[in-house]
Amino acid sequence: MSKSSMPLSSRSPHWLKWSPTSMKQTSQEKKSNIMLDHEKQIIDHEKAIAQLKEQNKVNGIWTDEELLKLEKKLEQLKQQVYSKLSPWERVAICRHPARPRSIDYIKNLCESFTEIFGDRLFRDDQAIVAGLGIIGGKKFVIIAQEKGCDTESRLYRNFGMPHPEGYRKALRVMKLAEKFNLPVLSFLDTPGAYPGLTAEERGQGSAIATNLLEMANLKTPIISVLIGEGCSGGALGMGVCDVMGMLEHAYYSVISPEGCASILWRDAAKNEEAAEALKMQAEHLLEFGVIDTIIDEPQGGAHHNPQTVYDGVKKFILKEAKKLAKVPTDELIEKRYQKFRKLGAVTVEKAS
Repeated sequence: MSKSSMPLSSRSPHWLKWSPTSMKQTSQEKKSNIMLDHEKQIIDHEKAIAQLKEQNKVNGIWTDEELLKLEKKLEQLKQQVYSKLSPWERVAICRHPARPRSIDYIKNLCESFTEIFGDRLFRDDQAIVAGLGIIGGKKFVIIAQEKGCDTESRLYRNFGMPHPEGYRKALRVMKLAEKFNLPVLSFLDTPGAYPGLTAEERGQGSAIATNLLEMANLKTPIISVLIGEGCSGGALGMGVCDVMGMLEHAYYSVISPEGCASILWRDAAKNEEAAEALKMQAEHLLEFGVIDTIIDEPQGGAHHNPQTVYDGVKKFILKEAKKLAKVPTDELIEKRYQKFRKLGAVTVEKAS
């Protein structure tokens, strides 16, 4: 068995070094403890209870019953805060530094994974991880947008903003899936395709448009999972699919809240109003028919209990793969076309 096809547990390929799970525990804990604005009161209560427990080991002033009451009040506070999150607060959760990235999903879902590199035209784009993986004993071709987890890896991954060669690499791998009759699994997490001059010179718009056309006609099932940010054509260029699952606190939009605020109000500070107006959260998109399933996150976001999210995503992938395998190819492509043809429908009332 070659090193690249060995089980993930027994190897450490180069892309895993950019995964949070491979960082020192102290560094990971620091990221997990980063406090969001809406969590300040919760963190203060948690620290107070932890301090009381430490003091109690010395002088025993607080009874177990009293500490239990404090912990119950903490749980009530969490329920109160997390049940009333604004769209902008959910965007903050989606962008949390400790939120699991695509590489974390690949590592925790796949029994084995063999990475494929390059677009055979220009170079390898590290913002896209692509390859062959086995999940629950079933083979998949996997394409994933990877942001990185710290300063060094984010620079290496270009903050999850793919160049044209990244989309071409993804398409090359999807064509392999079609050739060998394997389902495609895509993980979406990008603030958008790279907008730089070099990307435009190499045909960024053309690369995305080609992916949209080719994915619409790909003769094999496509499953997409939106795990974080899904902005504009950067996400859609790998998001044409038969079924899309979206994590509870992810968002999917034609533009970021900051970009929308800059255009509509000429004021990026109005990002909260923009986040509300865009209707880009999972429950809205499910209602509009843009996504098919909402995958639950633990209270406070995926970073609080990643394993729960991994389990939910795995269950969704295997369930949908089993369903799609029974659909004839011609019917699969027609349903995919109709799914995207219906997006953006509006109702116009005639004036009386």
